[in-house]
Amino acid sequence: MKIKRIVTVFFSPTGGTKKISTMLADDLGQLLGLPCEEIDFTLPSAREKNYHFSAEDLVIIASPVYAGRLPNKIMPDYQRCFTGEDTLAVPVVVYGNRSYGDALTELCLIMRDRGFHLIGAAAAVSRHAFSKTLAASRPDERDAAEIRTFAENLAKSIEEDRCQDPIFAEDSPLGNQAAAGPYYTPLNEDGTPAKFLKAKPQTDFTICDCCGICVNVCPMGSIAADMEVN
Repeated sequence: MKIKRIVTVFFSPTGGTKKISTMLADDLGQLLGLPCEEIDFTLPSAREKNYHFSAEDLVIIASPVYAGRLPNKIMPDYQRCFTGEDTLAVPVVVYGNRSYGDALTELCLIMRDRGFHLIGAAAAVSRHAFSKTLAASRPDERDAAEIRTFAENLAKSIEEDRCQDPIFAEDSPLGNQAAAGPYYTPLNEDGTPAKFLKAKPQTDFTICDCCGICVNVCPMGSIAADMEVN
């Protein structure tokens, strides 16, 4: 098995997932002497494409964790857009110092079903997407050292041709899982489901100068470029 390139694929609205996945790719590239490429999967236009990988690729595919799961609006894109040919792959999930829950299981299952040969998987901490204080300094130097050690173990497995797809072995952290658990449902004080996803942002047009930056970076394409100023 001859790997010719490392490709890092990430959905990273706030930058933490990109930072961690590219750190891993850079370490692997140095260790294996391979070029690294990136596919930024964050904007809607990138998720309209199909990406095919061969047995000569090593793919790091990364996602943030929302409430212990893959982002439910993006998971169908992971299921649809990527295809491997027994391609070596490393799923990575990034969480904000709370819990990665079933997200890593979900991503591993998706990639395995899409023709990828999983040689390792990781859950890493980055600053929480909704907080400036939770895991504020992460990833830090210790995280970088652990990522480097993980990369060294992966590189050794590849060089010694010991890529036996151990992700769902009985003695692995994921175990022999066939599916993830149910989605977490936040509750109101009275115990009823909290439908916070229906919340809408408010814009103060006395401050907004309509520069269009938010239109261009919104990962869901939810902001209209021709929005009227009231």
